Amino acid sequence: MQAISRKTSRLATVGALAGAAVLAVSVPAFAHVTVAAEGAAAKGGYAVVDFKVPNERDNASTTKLEVAFPTDHPLASVMPEPVNGWKVEVTKSKLDKPLEMHGKQISEAVSKVTWTATDGKGILPGYFQKFPVSVGALPQDADQLVFKALQTYSNKEVVRWIEVPQKGQAEPDNPAPTLQLTAAADDAHGAAAQNTSAGSKSAESTPTAAAAESGSDTTARVLGVVGIVVGAAGVAYGVFAGRRRTAA
Repeated sequence: MQAISRKTSRLATVGALAGAAVLAVSVPAFAHVTVAAEGAAAKGGYAVVDFKVPNERDNASTTKLEVAFPTDHPLASVMPEPVNGWKVEVTKSKLDKPLEMHGKQISEAVSKVTWTATDGKGILPGYFQKFPVSVGALPQDADQLVFKALQTYSNKEVVRWIEVPQKGQAEPDNPAPTLQLTAAADDAHGAAAQNTSAGSKSAESTPTAAAAESGSDTTARVLGVVGIVVGAAGVAYGVFAGRRRTAA
């Protein structure tokens, strides 16, 4: 009776978990327009960021996206990647304070990038689209960059993703895409030099390393065989013990 009770309890638990999983899947997930870097977005460096735009409507497609670039931390270099079926327009504005980039003074920077669907479809219901942009140099005196965005649907509805999330507060209904910046990366040339030096040292000690690797392989094989034998013995003992309990 105890065995049957335990089995029934397990089945009930599995059923409850399965029901919860179905419920979780059936609950609609409301996505937002977001921005994320392909890799790290290090302060002072360059990065490729993707603006991810989901279609949250079931009766209209997204036909336009407008992204405002931060004016408090202007980016001197903004280069969108072509996206099939979309026309891109880059808008620049004069800067109150010029930027210096590669020894040159930059008096204007990109203030807005607009993507407009040209194929008459845009982002259909149930789909999303990524819009990649190469940006830099990222500011060194900020931990994040906020990109306010406008999403236009084929029925002329405009969703304004412009609310800036605040630490310690609940996420707003229409949060603005926010890019988190990481600590400044080490000098790439220095890292490359270190890797080259390490490679030279490794090449110089190749015979010793090969011998050590060979010894490690032999040891691993012996331990593997021993493990198989011990495992087989354990299985056999378990079967034998089970039969004895059944016979009893």
